[in-house]
Amino acid sequence: MQYVSTRAAASAASSSSQQFSDILLGGLAPDGGLYLPTEYPQVTGAELDKWRQLSYADLAYEILRKFATDIPEADLRALTAKTYTKEVYCNARKGEKASQITPLRVLEEREDGSRLVLQALSNGPTLAFKDMAMQLLGNLFEYTLAKHDAQLNIFGATSGDTGSAAEYAMRGKKGIRVFMLSPHKKMSAFQTAQMFSLQDPNIFNIAVEGVFDDCQDMVKAVSNDLPFKAKQKIGTVNSINWARVVAQVVYYFRGYLSATTSNDQKVSFTVPSGNFGNICAGHIARMMGLPIDKLVAATNENDVLDEFFRTGVYRVRKSAETYHTSSPSMDISKASNFERFVYDLVGRDGDRTRALFQKVETHGGFDLSGKPGSDGDEFKLVAKYGFKSGKSTHADRVNTIRDVADDYDITIDTHTADGIKVARENMEAGVTMIVLETALAAKFNETILEALGVDAERPAGFENIEALPQKFVVMPADVEKMKAYIAANTGL
Repeated sequence: MQYVSTRAAASAASSSSQQFSDILLGGLAPDGGLYLPTEYPQVTGAELDKWRQLSYADLAYEILRKFATDIPEADLRALTAKTYTKEVYCNARKGEKASQITPLRVLEEREDGSRLVLQALSNGPTLAFKDMAMQLLGNLFEYTLAKHDAQLNIFGATSGDTGSAAEYAMRGKKGIRVFMLSPHKKMSAFQTAQMFSLQDPNIFNIAVEGVFDDCQDMVKAVSNDLPFKAKQKIGTVNSINWARVVAQVVYYFRGYLSATTSNDQKVSFTVPSGNFGNICAGHIARMMGLPIDKLVAATNENDVLDEFFRTGVYRVRKSAETYHTSSPSMDISKASNFERFVYDLVGRDGDRTRALFQKVETHGGFDLSGKPGSDGDEFKLVAKYGFKSGKSTHADRVNTIRDVADDYDITIDTHTADGIKVARENMEAGVTMIVLETALAAKFNETILEALGVDAERPAGFENIEALPQKFVVMPADVEKMKAYIAANTGL
């Protein structure tokens, strides 16, 4: 399996392709693009039939071996077995499905044959779906670094959950340091405490005076400074990292296989989406041949993605135009992973993709609506890829949290509420709609208290997390100062 940058010129694409291990640690490609396989591996009906009875770890192995063809199969099987255990992913859950990884719960069964289903993804160490991929990433990094007796300085940005998932996956890992940016005072109290209370010497938390997009821009700026990146051995864990995206592909297969009994059945997925990483994994699963009908992106008030899927116009917002909402992990106005989908949408034309995303930097977006003066007419092809979208507001979140608590005796988090609200608007007769759970409600207690009048239940070990001592620094959104801070703390 070979990989190529979304911005590679056609003449250079074949000569510049690389294997999985080559791109695992690096994040962005040297030309500023994102890595994708030169072609998506295909899954047969016979394979789907065989995979229905597999454990999550074995399913992960079967899917990952199609992408990580340069890792010995015995090693890859050992890595997935080490990662996907009940001890890691089931401690936060109670009840009859407490021993299952990513179980489904049917919320509604309608007379038209449609079903609304919730897929639980948030029972890992940090109570968020990011753990599903990040724990594997930590083990892959450690495995690869040990083989080369190398070091890695992870530089990432988080709007809430990526940071803690990365830090819990990397804490104590040999040869790895983590420098994690987050928007100062713009995460929930629980999210902030989860990150900043870590005292491990290889973890560095940096609260940036700005919004998430400022943090993300600095990660890209540092990644594009190739001499600095090489000298400081910089890698990424944001969803621009291909290994993280492909690890998320696994739970789409698990969701589909758990919700169906035969391969002629289709399901749709609704995915709370800000940076487009989670739903991008669904797009990849669909391109591999998984029978997904629709992929529905659910946004909050920061509706950049919803605007594109309604109009064909991708218009990023400036920091001052980005809302601070009660689903803060989606307070994103520049979706990094969107480039991967656009690359497919424009026929895998690297020159075209590069030009479009350069226009994002110079003009704040691009227009594929096909209208006079637009940048192209590919918006007409979006339906072929199954994408739809919707938007949810704070009032919608509060109402949805109340409805779900009243109707199903489940307390959902704010982002999952965005997903359920939009999913209900996109149900189709005869099709199961799976909503991907984003986090446990305890991480966003402020809104749970507003909606239900009681605190969200907390899993054991998290009762007083906000009271723990916190270790972090506050810095401006200044790339040069950030590079100086990294250099001062790596010793390289």
